[in-house]
Amino acid sequence: MTRRHIALALCATIALQFFVLLGMVVNAAIPLWTGREIHVRTIPVDPRSLFRGNYARLSYGFTTLPEDALGEPITRPRVGEVLYVSLQQDEEHVYDFAGASVDRPADGVFLRGRITHNTPPYRVAYGIEAFFAPKDKAVQLEDDLRSGGLAVVMVSETGKAALKEVIPPPAQD
Repeated sequence: MTRRHIALALCATIALQFFVLLGMVVNAAIPLWTGREIHVRTIPVDPRSLFRGNYARLSYGFTTLPEDALGEPITRPRVGEVLYVSLQQDEEHVYDFAGASVDRPADGVFLRGRITHNTPPYRVAYGIEAFFAPKDKAVQLEDDLRSGGLAVVMVSETGKAALKEVIPPPAQD
């Protein structure tokens, strides 16, 4: 193997790593670019972490599902199994849980999640559970979200979701 072959192999390896990283970034940003914007109610769970920085860990009404929430009998879902949660818009134009299935819905707004706790009540992660913010904004969110808020989520046609923004409830006098 000549020096030229080694240099080409090294360049190809570097280019491959670059394109893999670029693909990961683009894949994560696709819902933000092409997704449908929906609003869902949220409540902060653990607003700050010393190790991960300033972020708000969010929970939704469809994060924890009772056993009867699954539309079809599943003997025992596995941790990591894909679950689709259908959402329905209410009169306040906020989306809420409508149903869950291991099969992808044919239409409507739905989120693609993975089961993280496989005994009832099931816990499902959608990739929208953390909202990172600058330190000042994170501290303010901690105070503002104590009584809940709205999360602006971008949802792609495949159910992949990305958290765009968190809106605290209006201040009460």
